[in-house]
Amino acid sequence: MAGGGSAAGKGNAPSVRIVVAGDAKTGKSSLILTAATDSFPPNVPPVLPPTRLPDDIYPDKVPVTIIDTSSSPENRGKLVEELKRADAVVLTYACDKPATLDRLSTFWLPELRRLEVRVPVVVVGCMLDKRDEQYPVSLEQVMSPIMQQFREIETCIECSALRHIQIPEVFYYAQKAVLHPTAPLFDQEAQTLKPRCVRALKRIFILCDLDRDGALSDAELNDFQVKCFNAPLQPSEIVGVKRVVQEKLQEGVNEQGLTLTGFLFLHALFIEKGRLETTWTVLRKFGYNNEIRLSEDQLPPSIKRHPDQSVELTNDALDFLRRIFFTFDIDGDGALRSNELDDLFSTAPENPWSEAPYKDAAEKDALGGLSVDGFLSEWALMTLLDPIYSVENLIYIGYAGEPSSAIRVTRRRRLDRKKQQSDRNVYQCFVFGPKEAGKSAILNSFIGRPFPEEYQSTTADQYAVNVVDLGGAKKSLVLREIPEDGVKKLLSSKDALADCDIAIFVHDSSRETSWKRAADLLVDVASHGEATGYEVPCLIVAAKDDLEPYLTEIQDSTRVSQDLGIEAPIPISTKLGDFSNLFQRIVNAAEHPHLSIPETEAGRSRKQYHRLINRSLMFVSVGAAVAVVGLAAYRVYAARKNASS
Repeated sequence: MAGGGSAAGKGNAPSVRIVVAGDAKTGKSSLILTAATDSFPPNVPPVLPPTRLPDDIYPDKVPVTIIDTSSSPENRGKLVEELKRADAVVLTYACDKPATLDRLSTFWLPELRRLEVRVPVVVVGCMLDKRDEQYPVSLEQVMSPIMQQFREIETCIECSALRHIQIPEVFYYAQKAVLHPTAPLFDQEAQTLKPRCVRALKRIFILCDLDRDGALSDAELNDFQVKCFNAPLQPSEIVGVKRVVQEKLQEGVNEQGLTLTGFLFLHALFIEKGRLETTWTVLRKFGYNNEIRLSEDQLPPSIKRHPDQSVELTNDALDFLRRIFFTFDIDGDGALRSNELDDLFSTAPENPWSEAPYKDAAEKDALGGLSVDGFLSEWALMTLLDPIYSVENLIYIGYAGEPSSAIRVTRRRRLDRKKQQSDRNVYQCFVFGPKEAGKSAILNSFIGRPFPEEYQSTTADQYAVNVVDLGGAKKSLVLREIPEDGVKKLLSSKDALADCDIAIFVHDSSRETSWKRAADLLVDVASHGEATGYEVPCLIVAAKDDLEPYLTEIQDSTRVSQDLGIEAPIPISTKLGDFSNLFQRIVNAAEHPHLSIPETEAGRSRKQYHRLINRSLMFVSVGAAVAVVGLAAYRVYAARKNASS
């Protein structure tokens, strides 16, 4: 593999903005002017205006703008503003003034951290010509402790504007640090490729291994070289590349060609030799940005949809996921264990399900494995909550279709109600209820977790997702638990219920206070739906049916359900595993969104008022029509009379 040019830096940005900072009289302005004009300036203004370097000064031909700064207290605000806009920072010290070097570690570098300026830093010793020759100092010796402490330092260099020593190199290194940063690729301390870099290179290797034999043949290596660097490899160059790898790493090459181990070794070698542009060129040719994620142009455009529309995977994407599941189920036991799942996501930046809300959201077997249904359920949840992220991960694991073909936007819920039928395959159910009502127990039971003996309070929204079989038709159901304390905040948004297909209201049937609070929540949610136009079907769940109900629980809850025009409460006991087909009933209600919608007294009054207004308008229009007809008849009569006379 040979080196080559690359796309421009920060997310393919069109230019690089370098801010020069440091103590007063450390040579900042002289450094900039000499770089821009190729001559030492006899008179230098206190602070230069923004300076643009010639576009062709460096091989990448990316425009570079250099910003001079003042370190005086009165210009502090301007300095901070410029540092926060920087793509890279050049920090200067004077080679003949050791105190300015000390200030780097005591002030400037800590200040950049305090300001959260997270960009590459190039440390530059200016006025090299003024250093006392009797006291030679090794740059490596001086800078090594500082670079150990401040990993953001990309490189260190000494220069002299007066003698034209290493002036162009200063800004070349700064530009290169933006276009080809080390930090995302390489761990300087461990001297190894970083995990995300390894994962991206593994995906690229697999994409280039067209015959899937685990090695890049000479032809595949040549195709890779042409794609990335627009130039073929000569046979002697291919032999040379493989010889270099094999001498250092026996398993890097086999009879079929360059192995993944060898491919990764080569990139580590390039980086160690300072040829980061080679690895960055490869990554960018395959669509990666500086965070080593797929750039936006590799993903579907932002999805235009109404708040009450959701996003689901298409049949093409689901078929692909089923194939992937069985490909990575190495032991053929019908479940993906943690090691198999790690292998599946080894070409993604990380396992997307290792953190909330996806972690432990789907059903697992006794050994922690995901079944096909559990696997597809996790994808359904991720697509519902973050469709672009879902497509991104599909691409990482090998989905080769057009990215937009992996997802579809569902019909508006408002239209579903009119048609009295939903065509969705994934339904989201909001689970409301007071503390200790049994909400979490329902979520746990839904994904096969044992009934907890001790109560644990839920402080944030939690999700559980599984497949519900309705006589052969499989639907994915997402349960989202809303903590009691979070209901007020949720309902403060107009669109709060827009992504809710159905809501259930859980109460502890053995406690009257629990029922009263659940009933209040039900009225609050129903009222919000009526006021915003996002009415949702609602069910009441009487939990803890294994306990003795309070005296009038059944009567009270039945009366409220009748008053609101919804189904009678569903008695369940998670402890005994008796759910009265709760999950099937939830999906059934979601599939028929015109039913089970509660109607509050205020809502009924509002409807009656609108009916009266409409009826009055109808009478007015009928009266006007009669008057028009009468007037027309009179005109006909008058015309005839005039004609006869």
